[in-house]
Amino acid sequence: MISPPFMRRIFIDELTIAARIGILEHELRATQPIYVNAEFDTVVEQTTNDKDIDSVLDYRQLRQTIIECCTQQHVNLLETLIEHTAQTIMQKFPSIQRVYLRISKPQAFSDCAGVGIAIELTR
Repeated sequence: MISPPFMRRIFIDELTIAARIGILEHELRATQPIYVNAEFDTVVEQTTNDKDIDSVLDYRQLRQTIIECCTQQHVNLLETLIEHTAQTIMQKFPSIQRVYLRISKPQAFSDCAGVGIAIELTR
């Protein structure tokens, strides 16, 4: 087992969320799917206890925070949504030293798999 302190990277791939996002008329009337990819670099300062989830940063909490940020209200711009989400994560989880988020709209254009924004924040 690795002795602390060290960095651990947690990731979430292709989290699909029905979001109220967009500034166009049709986007104001209904939800649309967004895909969220995320990486979190966290400082590990204690030995992992295999019988205690509180000995690690629980990725369920990270997932839930992303979902809440992306569904609590209508947001016009992806830039606004991604900045708010990244800042919320950094505030809520002080052990995180770096957050990388990528949010895409898969239905924005018919001729590509998606379009979106990526952001990286570090302490």
